[in-house]
Amino acid sequence: MASTPGIIAAGHPQTASAGRLILEAGGNAFDAAIAAVLAACVVESSLTSLGGAGFLLAHSAGGDNLLFDFFCQTPQRKKPLAELEFYPVDLDFGGARQVFHIGRGSIGVPGVPAGLFAVHQRLGSLPFSLLAEPALVLARDGFQVNDFIAYTYRLLAPMLTQGAENQGVYAPKGRLLTEGETGQNRRLAHSLEYLVKTGADGFYRGELARHLIESLEGRGYLALEDLAQYRVEVRAPLKGRYRGYDLLTNPAPSSGGALMVFALQLLNRLNLSAYPLGGADYAFLMAEIMALTNQARQNHYDGALYDPQGAENLLRPERVDLYHGELASKLGSTTHISVLDAWGNCASVTASNGEGSGHTAPGTGIMLNNMLGEADLNPQGFHHWPPNRRLSSMMAPTVILKNGRPQLVLGSGGSNRIRTAILQVICHCLDYGLSLPEAIARPRLHWEGGNLDLEPGLTAPAGDFQRVKLWEQTNMFFGGVHGVGLIDGEFVGAGDPRRSGAALISPPG
Repeated sequence: MASTPGIIAAGHPQTASAGRLILEAGGNAFDAAIAAVLAACVVESSLTSLGGAGFLLAHSAGGDNLLFDFFCQTPQRKKPLAELEFYPVDLDFGGARQVFHIGRGSIGVPGVPAGLFAVHQRLGSLPFSLLAEPALVLARDGFQVNDFIAYTYRLLAPMLTQGAENQGVYAPKGRLLTEGETGQNRRLAHSLEYLVKTGADGFYRGELARHLIESLEGRGYLALEDLAQYRVEVRAPLKGRYRGYDLLTNPAPSSGGALMVFALQLLNRLNLSAYPLGGADYAFLMAEIMALTNQARQNHYDGALYDPQGAENLLRPERVDLYHGELASKLGSTTHISVLDAWGNCASVTASNGEGSGHTAPGTGIMLNNMLGEADLNPQGFHHWPPNRRLSSMMAPTVILKNGRPQLVLGSGGSNRIRTAILQVICHCLDYGLSLPEAIARPRLHWEGGNLDLEPGLTAPAGDFQRVKLWEQTNMFFGGVHGVGLIDGEFVGAGDPRRSGAALISPPG
C-alpha cells in the first residue's frame, strides 16, 4: 500500500514517529492518531494512559465533523469517605505550585480504550493490530527518556513512586529514570496485546476489568458496573467564526471549547494590530480577555455546564456585546496530538491521565487516572459530583477551516491553561501572521484569579492585578500546543518546545 502524505505533531518524537509509521503504511489521519495515542501511553505515560480519558475531534475528507468524547464518567455509587484512599499532593512547577488529590478514591471511569476502538470502528482503515504495533515495540524494547519526560517524572514523583508496580517502571534502579536512560513497560505490552485480541470489551467487561476493580480493594468508588456501562459519546462539535475562518472545538458538557470561542468573539470585535505582539498593551488586553471570560463563565455558564443550551446562551451576540462593552471601558498533565493527511482528513486529540492516581493495577502496567481529585474538574468540591455523569473538561481539541478545508489542527495540555494557550496561538497565526512554529514558540501569559503569569519576552502591563509574576523561562505550566496545518499547499507543523514536542512529515510514497 502506498504511503499517505501527511503530518503529525505530538508531545514526544516517538509518539509522532508512531503516527508517521502508520501514515507511511498507508493509513489515514485517524489511524495515525490512534497509533500515536497508544505510543503516548508508553513514552508519555506520566501524562496519559489507557487508564485515562480524552477527546478526539475529527474532520473527514468528506466534510463530516465528529467529536468523540471518551472523557471520564463519574461512578454510579458513592461510599463513606472513611473507606476511601484520597489525599493531597503539592506539585512545584518551578514558578507556581498546585495541589492535586490522588489515591484510589480519585479514580473516574477511564475512557481511552473505548475511545480509540470507537474511532477505529468509525473512521479507521488499517487493522487495529497494526496500529498498536509501534506502542508494543516501545513498551517491550524500550524508549529513550528525553529531558521533558525526565522533568515530568521529577514533577510527578509522588504519584510515580507509589508502590512496587510504579517503581518498577519509573525507578527500576531505586531512583527515578533520568534523561538519556531507557524506559520500558513490558506489563503494559501484555495489556496492549490483550486489548488487540479482545477489543475494548476486555477492558470494560473482561478479565482485565475484573482485575482492575479487585486491585482497588474497596478503597475507591470505581466498580465493575461503572466499567461495563461506560459509553463513548459522539457529538457535533461546537462551531465558531474568527477572522473569516470556521472553528470547530469541544462542545458541552466540556467547557474549555465554549470559553475559548467566547474569548475569540470578544477579540473579533477588535483590531489587534493596535496591540503590538509582546508589548504591555498586548499583555493587558489578553489578561482582560481572560478575566472577562472567567467572569462570564461564573455569571452565565457554570450552572449549565452539562447543558448544550448553556454554551448557546454564553455565545449569544448580545451576551458577547455586553462583555465587549466592559472590555472597551477597561482597555497542566495532559498531552495532545494533531494529524492531517493529504486527503483532507484531520484529527485533533487531547488525552490525559490527570496527574495519575498513583495506583497501577498489579501486572497491567496501567496507572489509573485521578480525575475525581482535580479541583478544576470538581467545581462543587470533591466528592460532590453527581453520579453517572460525564465530567466537564477544559480540553479543547480544535480545527480551523477555510472554505471547508483544514488550515490548522491544534490543541494543548495544561489544565486551566489549555484554552488560553490555544487562544494565544490562534491569535499569533491569524492576527499577527506568524508561522505555526513561531506562533507556538512565542511567549505566553495566563490570568487566573487576579494573578497574571508571563513568560520571558512579554512586557508586564500596568493594571489592577493581585500579583504579576515574570517567569525566568518558558514552562509547561503555560500549556503544550502541538499543531499541524496546510498552508499554500505545504504541510507545516510544530510540537511545543515547552514540552519537547515534535512534528514529522510523511512524504508521498
